[in-house]
Amino acid sequence: MEKRKLKWLTWGVVIFMVLAVGLMLSGTLRRTAHITLPEPESAAEHDSAVPGAPDNALTVIAVTPGTVQAAIETLTRPEAYRRTVTVEQLWASGSGSYEVTVTANGPWTRTDRTMPDGRARHTMIGPERAYVWYNNEENVYSGPVGAVSADIEQSIPTYEDILRIPVEQIAAADYRTISNVECIYVETAEDDTGYVLRYWVSVDTGLLTMAEKLENGSTVYRMAALSVDQTSVTEDSFCLPDGTSVLN
Repeated sequence: MEKRKLKWLTWGVVIFMVLAVGLMLSGTLRRTAHITLPEPESAAEHDSAVPGAPDNALTVIAVTPGTVQAAIETLTRPEAYRRTVTVEQLWASGSGSYEVTVTANGPWTRTDRTMPDGRARHTMIGPERAYVWYNNEENVYSGPVGAVSADIEQSIPTYEDILRIPVEQIAAADYRTISNVECIYVETAEDDTGYVLRYWVSVDTGLLTMAEKLENGSTVYRMAALSVDQTSVTEDSFCLPDGTSVLN
């Protein structure tokens, strides 16, 4: 009789431990739904807490080299917005810069850029097709998107560039504010060719706010887009020279 009681007691302890471990794992593996903004007074110079969610959100994601890619995956870009991207390229004997006006509406992105020869290059990139024309010419190139993307037309890195970085190559990741824009910051370790990549992704808009590329400690590329206009985008912005709207 005593052995039987001891046996049932042992099985009871085992079942309790299995249930407890199961509850802990279910809480750990649940996908994070929100990102919480830390209070300004609690943020250090470079805080690892990620901002962005409403005040009543309960989940806080700590940004570290091991978690930054998961944190960035939770961000979403606005459905419609306008902004100006400034791209600067630097070399030993000088530098050059240009601006790209970007207008987005759903899956379509328009870019307008003045080329070095003075011509204005216009593009509209959608899920399947791309349109390119210069100045006010009616001769428009139209074809499958292929390897072309809106980010390529802006000469900026994409989310995929960050998400494809092997974790062991991420040297730093935290939360930083640049020109009052709250961002997730990612920096890679110097690779075999001497390059280091830096990214600032806005927690509010999910857009790349700034990026830098360094070669042997010297900046050779920089992009910045510190402000975003999220007011409604008119259909006129997505009309081809002949008046046809790509949104229809």
